Amino acid sequence: MSHGPCDACEELLQGYLDRALTDAEVTQAESHLDGCEYCRRRYRFEASLRQYVQTTAVERMPAGLMERLTELRSADA
Repeated sequence: MSHGPCDACEELLQGYLDRALTDAEVTQAESHLDGCEYCRRRYRFEASLRQYVQTTAVERMPAGLMERLTELRSADA
């Protein structure tokens, strides 16, 4: 249940980041973000966190690291 404009914005935030909102919801979210520094900071944090996760998820392990980790795991067994 929403208890105010920040709660309503929080409910829309993930959909806004995913670009999965209706036009009316986008307008509602953007209107609130334009006037609320707290929610803008939360939006920027979520957006940067998503970017970090995307970046680290596509980076490949350095050559030989997986083999070394496997050797270390086998040595502990």
